Order: sequence, then structure tokens, then C-alpha cells
Amino acid sequence: MSATVHSTAIVDEGAQIGEGSRVWHWVHVCGGARVGKNVSLGQNVFVGNRVVIGDRCKVQNNVSLYDGVTLEEGVFCAPSMVFTNVHNPRALIERKNEYRDTLVKRGASLGANCTIVCGITIGEYAFVGAGAVITKNVPAYALMVGIPGRQIGWMSRYGEQIPLPLSGEGEYTCPHGGESYRLSDNTLICLSP
Repeated sequence: MSATVHSTAIVDEGAQIGEGSRVWHWVHVCGGARVGKNVSLGQNVFVGNRVVIGDRCKVQNNVSLYDGVTLEEGVFCAPSMVFTNVHNPRALIERKNEYRDTLVKRGASLGANCTIVCGITIGEYAFVGAGAVITKNVPAYALMVGIPGRQIGWMSRYGEQIPLPLSGEGEYTCPHGGESYRLSDNTLICLSP
């Protein structure tokens, strides 16, 4: 099985798109991009040259992934969320040599219309709420909301809020997936594989 590319999409020569991926209406994938297997690129998505998209990611309509963005496996980018790659852009000053890389780790979800400022890492299975503006690194499993983004809780791999405090100690077992979590030193870890 190969990738499915809509007739209106532009996939530049050299782009790598994995098996089972779907490239929808008016998408542009630049020649240096690497897109994994079983990825969905929604309508009007742009994928820059220095972009890596892991297997089974879903990038919804109107998302632009600029040079320096890496999505690990299973990342969800909701409609119209925004990545940046220059910290202090000016139209009259060339800053392409100042791009800052952004890493979104496995299983993270980025809500509709949120903004991810360049140069940070979003931890695995973190959940960024709709409209949030993220300017700093986000811990694994953190639930982030607001402008600027602030942590208000923890999320399970399943995508439900974990009833544990932001800091302190605690344990939780997800009733859906059965994963066990431990909170210690303000860090949540999943004890299950």
C-alpha cells in the first residue's frame, strides 16, 4: 500500500511520505520533508523542508509545520494550531539562520488555534488546550491552558484528566487502558510499557 495524495496537493520532489499516509486537498509538502506511515495531512496543510512527522500523526486542516518542527509518533495537531520557527521575526531582517527547533514528543495533543512558540519541547502525551500560547517546555502528561500557557493538571495516555495534584506525591490507574501513573517530585511517569 502506498500513500494517497489528492490531485490538488503538491508534493515536491524528494519528499518522503510513508505507506498508508493520506495527503488531502491543497496540501504542500516540501522536498526535504519526511512524513511517516499512516499519517493524515488535512486540507491546506504546509510541511516545510526541515520537518519530520512520525508515524500515525494527525495534522488537521490549516496547520503549517515550518522548518525545525519534529513530531514524534502519534501527535495530534488540531485545526488551525500554529507553530513558529523564529523567536523575534521582522520582515526587513533576514533571520533564517536563527530558526529554533521545536520537538513534540510521542502522543501529545495540540488543541485548535493554540500557538507553540519555537525552541521548546512538548512532553510525551501532554495536552495543550484550544487557544493556549505555549512559550516554555511542557512536561510529559501535562494539561496546559491559557495565555501564556500554564499547567492546570495531568492527562492520561487515553486523553482524560488524571485526578492528581500538580505537585506532591500520588498514584493513579487509568480505568480505560489500565496504565499506572506515579507522581513524584512534580513529575508524572507512566509505570506501564
